[in-house]
Amino acid sequence: MKFQKICIIGLGYIGLPYAATFAARGVKVHGVDISPRVVESLQAGKIHIHEPGLQDVLDEALRVGNLTVTSQPVEADAFIISVPTPFQHDKFGEHNGIRFKLADMRAVTSATEAILPVLRKGNLVILESTSPPRTTVELVAPILARSNLQAGADFHLCYSPERVLPGNILHELVYNARIVGGITPESARAARDLYATFVKGEIHETDATTAEMVKIMENTTRDVNIAIANEFARLAEKFGVDVWEAIRLANLHPRIDILNPGPGVGGHCISVDPWFLVEAAPEFSSLIYQARKVNDEQPHFVVEKVKQAFSALSGADGRVAKHIETERSRSVPASLLKNKKIAALGLAYKPDVNDLRESPAVEVIHLLQKEGAIVHAWEPFAPNAKLEGINMASDFDSAIQDADAILLLVSHTQFRTLNPTSVASKTKARIAIDTVNAWNRKDWQSAGFSLYRLGDSKSPTSSLYSE
Repeated sequence: MKFQKICIIGLGYIGLPYAATFAARGVKVHGVDISPRVVESLQAGKIHIHEPGLQDVLDEALRVGNLTVTSQPVEADAFIISVPTPFQHDKFGEHNGIRFKLADMRAVTSATEAILPVLRKGNLVILESTSPPRTTVELVAPILARSNLQAGADFHLCYSPERVLPGNILHELVYNARIVGGITPESARAARDLYATFVKGEIHETDATTAEMVKIMENTTRDVNIAIANEFARLAEKFGVDVWEAIRLANLHPRIDILNPGPGVGGHCISVDPWFLVEAAPEFSSLIYQARKVNDEQPHFVVEKVKQAFSALSGADGRVAKHIETERSRSVPASLLKNKKIAALGLAYKPDVNDLRESPAVEVIHLLQKEGAIVHAWEPFAPNAKLEGINMASDFDSAIQDADAILLLVSHTQFRTLNPTSVASKTKARIAIDTVNAWNRKDWQSAGFSLYRLGDSKSPTSSLYSE
């Protein structure tokens, strides 16, 4: 199947790289976004997200005249839907006492409805947004049927998950294996023809629901693996162990690959997608549900580490409960963090990106504020971000200047390479809390800091779970 023009709906972290890549390779692309800011920025030739190399690809696409951007779809040979599918923050489901988050499919619904006026016989429609199983056949197909055209008979309909890593999207779009799931074999082949325009990795054809399941399985597996690492961090503190050392040694085994713990799990995929399975089949997803609970609780564990640091400084007991679920009633005094000034470094959900979606760092800050702390956050990749209830520093120096403690929440390169002696000259803080194992303890201690690491009870204090 030949494609002279495609329409991509949603020009965010995935849709925009797709649009620029297709256009730079000679395909006419019409990009659509409902945000006036995004449309105006792209029409002016400027990207609105941080992704290495993307500006250059966009420049080439605009130079050859293959990319247009507006707020409405136009007729095309193929349509790609790449819009957000977060969970709902104000609604929950429940099954046998299990309370779970629900997928918010409003953007997919709206994007699909926007195609209706311009859908024609012979078109190809691809959903790329990560979605619960059977979304393509039970949500998208019925909406498109309102055009009086039948999916699989009059036009092709597919699901093809994006499987790329922010910070390396342009490379992975081209070289990663691609899954195309059609509601018919002919639909899958049509999608294969479209992606073959630029994809050099293998393209595998399957059905739409299997393709949906593949993406959710990938992210859920990683979520479960992170959850066990986070539990290991809690256990290490109880038993007087440095979890980072223990993980390094355990990973010397040829069949073991334990991931790193941290302040939690965020982003638009790993922290969200597992809930799609819990929502769809709570009776079969108890392990997935428990992993989500562990990772969602991790910001509370970080706050206890901060309390531990201040408790040691003040000479307080520092003991907290043995289990995070019961900690609230047996922890150090609630007033311990009241009016303490904390510089929080990093708000993104992962290193060296400007994506703040579902970031555990944001939750950590909110929890610290509930404890009475005064927090100033610095996010170098999104310095102008406006987050409700969070005070954003104008730069690194202003964030740490009056701080009582420095809290590292994201392992951005520029944070990992900080010179602790230089940092010490700019702040009165002598407490440093590292939740991502980015700082060398000896270097920071030599500069006058007491360095506390998440999951490391060998830090200069008693164990977080000491008896």
